[in-house]
Amino acid sequence: MPAFCRDCLTRFDAMPRCPNCRSPRVLAHDELFDLSIAHMDCDAFYASVEKRDNPDIRDKPVIIGGGKRGVVSTACYIARINGVRSAMPMFQALKLCPDAVVVKPRMAIYVEVSASIRKMMQDLTPVVEPLSLDEAFMDLSGTEKLHRAPPAVMMARLVKRMQDELGVSGSIGLSHNKFLAKLASDLDKPQGFSIIGEAETEGFLADLPVKKIWGVGAAMQKKLERDGIRSFADLRRRDRKDLAERYGSMGDRLWHLSRGQDTRHVSSREPVKSISKETTFSEDTADLAMLDGHLWRLAEQVSDRAKAKNWAGRVVTLKVKQTNHQSLTRRTSLSEPTQIADRIYNTARPLLDAVIEKGPFRLIGVGISHLETPETADQFMDLLQQDEAKRAKAEQATDEIRKKFGKDAILKGRSLR
Repeated sequence: MPAFCRDCLTRFDAMPRCPNCRSPRVLAHDELFDLSIAHMDCDAFYASVEKRDNPDIRDKPVIIGGGKRGVVSTACYIARINGVRSAMPMFQALKLCPDAVVVKPRMAIYVEVSASIRKMMQDLTPVVEPLSLDEAFMDLSGTEKLHRAPPAVMMARLVKRMQDELGVSGSIGLSHNKFLAKLASDLDKPQGFSIIGEAETEGFLADLPVKKIWGVGAAMQKKLERDGIRSFADLRRRDRKDLAERYGSMGDRLWHLSRGQDTRHVSSREPVKSISKETTFSEDTADLAMLDGHLWRLAEQVSDRAKAKNWAGRVVTLKVKQTNHQSLTRRTSLSEPTQIADRIYNTARPLLDAVIEKGPFRLIGVGISHLETPETADQFMDLLQQDEAKRAKAEQATDEIRKKFGKDAILKGRSLR
């Protein structure tokens, strides 16, 4: 059986230890050097960066997030052992792990480290599909001749380089399609390297719970379990047509994924689907003036990102979260796409008025989706929208001034609320 050492990258026939460096970190598999679709997922990325930069907290439980009324962005593995999870309310996380060190996110640093990792990936293959700052798919088909090593060895070299140069670890999943590669990367974290070969796919998946299927959340899991579907094997016993009739397009997807079938290609040009920003308050509020000020600032931030990325959105969405953590979303479709802050705000404000009686709220957010390139954005051809057109032109002039003199050169009054 082919094998290699994850420490020195020596290749050999499988044995308990590397014959070169005697390391026990040996990876062996019948299809080890035949698979080329990989998923790399950093291990507790934000927390790892913080521990790297602050040795005093290296051996302590670390939670990345806001204040006591915020939520957990991520947590190190020490905190996770105590039950802390991403998106958990901070007060609950601190009850589970009272000795945790809470660190506010430093997004600029995380983006910088992520860009360095992305460059390392692109040194291996141009076909890199990022999912977030800390994870990505890679297709290494046809790269063996270039690197004089099979994809499995190159992925081990990648995470070794990440650790040596950036002080950040990652886990690898390697398989014959995206679904299985992502599933594999989560099997042995942290610092794992797992493989799901083509020949073993159906047998490997059979007893896994349906929650392992990408896209099956808690609500869908409960619905499937009510119908007697708890494992991949249970799904396979169901007729494809019946699944599609009961669960729509998701049913057909379940039928394929339960068999390990995924025809999606790794794409380095995966389109952005939405742009959004949100903020969590230190105290719940139903103060409309305060919420209005936050809504305007969030609209400006969404607008700035849309302009920077050259996108415009045809749908504006408002999100609020109630005291009981129940999220409410409301959306409106526009006649033409927009990237103008004033229009995003003026579209979202009536949505806020419609839900204000359901407050107080602990979070508010706004976003745009159904993105398009901005050639047809904000044309305002309707004569009834002339005031809006004037404000859009004023905003575009403001953008030019800010480019020359800085983003704080001009501020709207409502930004100061």
